[in-house]
Amino acid sequence: MFFFVAIGLLALVHLYLWKRLVIDTTRAGTTARRVGTAVLVALALLMVAALALGTRLNPDIARWFTWPGYLWLAVFFYLLLALLVLELPRLVLLPWTRKRPASADASPGSVSRRVVLARGAAAVAGVTVAGLVGYGTTVALGPPTVTRVPITLRRLDPRAAGCRIALISDLHLGPILGRSFTERVVDLVNAERPDVVALAGDLVDGDVADLADAAAPLARLRSSYGTFYVTGNHEYYVGYRQWVEYVPSLGIRPLRNERVEISHNGGVFDLAGINDATGYQWQDAGDVGEAVAGRDPSRAVVLVAHQPVDVRHAVRHDVDLMLAGHTHGGQLSPFELIVNLQQGAVAGFYQVEDTKLYVTRGAGFWGPPVRVGAPPDVTIVELRAA
Repeated sequence: MFFFVAIGLLALVHLYLWKRLVIDTTRAGTTARRVGTAVLVALALLMVAALALGTRLNPDIARWFTWPGYLWLAVFFYLLLALLVLELPRLVLLPWTRKRPASADASPGSVSRRVVLARGAAAVAGVTVAGLVGYGTTVALGPPTVTRVPITLRRLDPRAAGCRIALISDLHLGPILGRSFTERVVDLVNAERPDVVALAGDLVDGDVADLADAAAPLARLRSSYGTFYVTGNHEYYVGYRQWVEYVPSLGIRPLRNERVEISHNGGVFDLAGINDATGYQWQDAGDVGEAVAGRDPSRAVVLVAHQPVDVRHAVRHDVDLMLAGHTHGGQLSPFELIVNLQQGAVAGFYQVEDTKLYVTRGAGFWGPPVRVGAPPDVTIVELRAA
């Protein structure tokens, strides 16, 4: 049902773009109108194909339509915003367009003021969006930044201070991001010489059979105490069990509503991990209580969860610090406004009662290979004692 509602909304918005970009700017029956209509229909179909089939087909096949389809999704999003903003000056200039109707023009090749205004608005929107999406593509496909964040924990044993956790989230390996991207992220993390590596979900958009080679460089991750992994919502969309069973072959330990003790310089704290917040739909619910059951309440606990929304459960179970991803920092600004409404956090540091929360923007991207206002990052969290 949701799929058909989404398709209906996409169709309505495309009709709006067709009206503003094609119908309002061209004459009826002209080649320009026919070409513009055909191009818009083709792009709409590519977008639907990317959304519906991008993770279902072999990446070597899927990339032929996911690249143009997902790029159009970003252009589509920003064209909609730009044209909606331009509706206000169009409305203000409406009396001007009515002063000399097209029928009064003497020259056969002349156009009405209404068409001039429509073409001007389309040109402004097109140039602005092309520049924005072009810039965002270079950011998304560039190397993630390394963000170093010191965080003080109230119960951390002073001997464990200085322990560094590399937080990696949202690699989204699939038809666009592959092995070379994974290698770049691994090299960035290894250069930081972390003590712990935490993979906070949304590792892949596809099956092990298709993406094992893309994920293989994760076996080269190096740290003092190991690499740990929790599921993200996208693993459930493609079959989470195959990835939970596969990552141990890369030397990665899944944390499935469980915890491990990390001993650093003689000081001990708990590192816990939970299944993604959407896991309950597959009878694989995340459970903070189960993850921290039996722990020493005097000892600090760091929880790795995919979605920031789980912080409410972390607070309930007296977690010192929760590390999360999922949001991509909004990825396409101003989409972060909607993300914040749904998650209660977008990126960076938050304090929720006695629990601290840090949300990384993620190293990869979902859908459009575009990031605007939310550059990719890998976070190095250094634990400090109060």
